[in-house]
Amino acid sequence: MATGIQSLIASGSKVWLDSVDPDEVQKNKANGITGATSNPIIIAGLLESGRFDDVMAEFMGEGLSDEDLAWRMTDHLVRNAQDAFHDVWQRTAGDDGWVSFELDPLLEDVANPVPHDEAVARYIETGKQWAAGHDNRMIKVPATPAGLDALEELAAAGITLNVTLIFSERQYLAARDAVWRGRQRFGQLESFKSVYSIFISRVDVYTGKELPQLSDLLQGRVGVINAKQIGIANEQFWADKNLPLKQEMIFASTGKKLDWQAEDYYIAELAGSDILTNPPATNAAIAELGKSYPAQSRALPEQAVLDEFAREVDIQRLEDTLMAEGTEKFADPQKQLIQTIASKRSQLARA
Repeated sequence: MATGIQSLIASGSKVWLDSVDPDEVQKNKANGITGATSNPIIIAGLLESGRFDDVMAEFMGEGLSDEDLAWRMTDHLVRNAQDAFHDVWQRTAGDDGWVSFELDPLLEDVANPVPHDEAVARYIETGKQWAAGHDNRMIKVPATPAGLDALEELAAAGITLNVTLIFSERQYLAARDAVWRGRQRFGQLESFKSVYSIFISRVDVYTGKELPQLSDLLQGRVGVINAKQIGIANEQFWADKNLPLKQEMIFASTGKKLDWQAEDYYIAELAGSDILTNPPATNAAIAELGKSYPAQSRALPEQAVLDEFAREVDIQRLEDTLMAEGTEKFADPQKQLIQTIASKRSQLARA
């Protein structure tokens, strides 16, 4: 694994682990990984493994509800990963070594909709709650209407943010500008850090279904071009701000989706800057391939392909479609995590 990861890092990328599994954190950190992300799917999988039953049993003794226990275990696992990467955070003065903590996806539950203003208030309240007392914890907020409207106040409270579920430049601009306004209100710009997670492979699944007329030069490559263009815009915006820490893109959803793509297709295309978040299996695939990765993240295709992209791809429709799909699925993993807790409670009670 080390060769592939080291090549990505040498190209200019930071590589983070899309997991807070303690064993994977230690193994991947030893090979150069410098941060991590979490979500309810990851947490549920770890709890289902049975490896954390003792910790759960201890917390159950406090009389916590299933929902509260889900958050307590999430906090526990994220905190452990933070401890593992804290030396990176210290060594880089806060430019790296972060672990993301995702706020409540049930605020976006289409089956039980939360009024907009209430959701905004809850994002702000829980963001402050789960950020308090942590050095290297990023609070992850989705680029939904409520999430975007909460960003300025969260940043104004000095909270380090990972804005996720971004598909379009519109979402990125709204998120970036809100975070920057809020952070300027807070001050302490020497410690300001923010990241913006652009989802990539889902875009190519969308274009395959919705835009079959795209040429072979563009089909299956829209996600990469979209991410690269937003990455370039992000770099240009921050260039004259004289900030000591980097405000970066996270290139997310980088698993192979189309038959013709290599296992590391998105990784290779986006090597060279910003942050790549890879699940453990992707890092294992990179190791098996044993390739070297030159910097490609700012390399755009020829102008004819860019012209076709601008002409044929309605980015607002793409965003609307993928956000509707993404939001619909967003709350389900949290529900599954709570169900996992309930099942574990029964199992442990019988043990």
